Amino acid sequence: MLTLQQIHKYYQSGENRLHVLKGIDLQVSQGEFIAIMGPSGSGKSTLLAIAAGLDTIDSGQIQLADTDITGKKEDFLSKLRAEKIGFIFQNFQLIKTLNAIENVSLPLVISEKRYSETEISQRAEAMLGKVSMQHRLKHYPGQLSGGEQQRVAIARSFINEPAVLFADEPTGNLDKKNAEMVMQLLVGLNRDTRSTLIIVTHDPKVAEKADLVYEMADGELQRKDT
Repeated sequence: MLTLQQIHKYYQSGENRLHVLKGIDLQVSQGEFIAIMGPSGSGKSTLLAIAAGLDTIDSGQIQLADTDITGKKEDFLSKLRAEKIGFIFQNFQLIKTLNAIENVSLPLVISEKRYSETEISQRAEAMLGKVSMQHRLKHYPGQLSGGEQQRVAIARSFINEPAVLFADEPTGNLDKKNAEMVMQLLVGLNRDTRSTLIIVTHDPKVAEKADLVYEMADGELQRKDT
């Protein structure tokens, strides 16, 4: 479902050229749940963005959802993400002027599959019900707690039934209770839908729920023994 081969990434910082990712190899199977751990600045969020087609590489090859995306243009990648990819951002990235059901509906609204308004509404409401937000359909992000916003973001990420779901520190901005709830949702939806789940985290309690755990250090990725 995801294959990275010899991924190299550089950033320019003044006169210095920083080697952020140093020949990363990774293979993830359909339905698998993997966690990537590592300290801040180790390159794990960069790796996640690259794997999802949100950032570019300097060399290497990426196959995502059975599609070679190496060097593909943004219009191609945008279409692929809309159809097969889900992404949960650490800061939620909900649209402030849209209420919960409108935020969740957005991937279907912009999809090329042309869903009817009734189908969009029904699917969005059902997905919000799965994350226990059916009572907050018309509430805007500013009216929701951090945990509620994250549940809306999770519902949005699953609405297009993605083949692969990426999550960047999905519990990083949450208290312990909401963090546990979010992980229960993600693990449950991963098992129910068989979507491949790839999470970047610094939290060992999140990582222990994964099938496999990898660790980033100084731009290199290694599998951890569990």
